[in-house]
Amino acid sequence: MTAIVDYGVGNLFSLKSSFAYIGQDAVVTSDESVIRSADRVILPGVGAFGDAAKKLFDSGLAKVLTELANEGKPILGICLGMQLLFEKSYEYGEHKGLGLIKGSIKPIAAEVSSDYKIPHIGWNALQFTGNKSPLFKYIKEGDFVYFVHSYYGADCDESLIATAEYGINVAAAVNSGNVYGTQFHPEKSGEVGMKILKAFCEI
Repeated sequence: MTAIVDYGVGNLFSLKSSFAYIGQDAVVTSDESVIRSADRVILPGVGAFGDAAKKLFDSGLAKVLTELANEGKPILGICLGMQLLFEKSYEYGEHKGLGLIKGSIKPIAAEVSSDYKIPHIGWNALQFTGNKSPLFKYIKEGDFVYFVHSYYGADCDESLIATAEYGINVAAAVNSGNVYGTQFHPEKSGEVGMKILKAFCEI
């Protein structure tokens, strides 16, 4: 069973529907005992980093996620959920993240020309880095996934498993041990996204 963490921000029910589509049990929950008993955990998220991080830390769920990560439970952060895995973010100030992925979250606008619209919204091709991640076992390089974001993961080369080109090489996906993150939305990425979620369920 997959626990989709409900901490007040996230595309929760479309994610749950995606798991139903691939024949996997998933529950949307903020219950610590349910999250701890799950086989794997999804950390979703949309909105501002600072607000989301505060909710995670205030609820005690940040501590739970950190403990589960250290215990080896597979965790996947999606979009803002991926960004929250990083050490810190510079979105409207400086905010502490979970520190499960080395690096920081920075504005795309500071790195690209004004020809690029911010936020980065739409379909973009994945380029793999290094050895192909088990998260991508059912897809191929160049497959398209769906992005919606204005900030990106920086200084994370050691955990980078895929990029997408948008004026710069945006961190599309990261992995450190049992902790994974996708800047794109698998649940909005059609069959490619479903294959990624299926692969995560097999990790």
